[in-house]
Amino acid sequence: MWKNALNDFIVQVSEMLDREGYRPNVGIILCNARNEVFWGKRIREHSWQFPQGGIKRGETPEQAMYRELHEEIGLMPEHVLVLGRTKDWLRYDVPTHWVRREWRGSYRGQKQIWFLLRLIGRDCDVSLRACDHPEFDAWRWNSYWVSLDAVIEFKRRVYEQALNELARFLNADARRAQRAAVPFRTPPPAGLPGKE
Repeated sequence: MWKNALNDFIVQVSEMLDREGYRPNVGIILCNARNEVFWGKRIREHSWQFPQGGIKRGETPEQAMYRELHEEIGLMPEHVLVLGRTKDWLRYDVPTHWVRREWRGSYRGQKQIWFLLRLIGRDCDVSLRACDHPEFDAWRWNSYWVSLDAVIEFKRRVYEQALNELARFLNADARRAQRAAVPFRTPPPAGLPGKE
């Protein structure tokens, strides 16, 4: 019975791979009002990462992003503002010794669309136990440009690419917020300097 379930799972995964052996996936960079980014600690491991997950058949990257956001860190669409996304897929290869035997030869790695989100909810809205199979057992806020040493080595280049590409949206959001914070100035009454 378990062999049938395993075979069904392998077939499902292989159907999701593109011609080059990459599984479609989304990555999420969630930042707070101080432009710090959310990092989750992989359950029972010493590595930290951004939330990410596979795109299911029939899902758009945006739908997968919202599903993963809820499954991995308990946030709902009303808790976040989408600031931007990567233009194209970013890819990483998974070393062979990390790949299940039954996937070797067909599975190469992940191709990801990355999203930059602003948390408009509160820290207490984050829940690592929103689903039955949690991905993380701890989380923290880090500087946007924190060293990637705590990230598993084969993902670092993609993280760097995503952070670099999405930084422009973070800067644009900061400029919008700054403009919104400038108080409206009413013109001086008639007869005062500066008014004709």
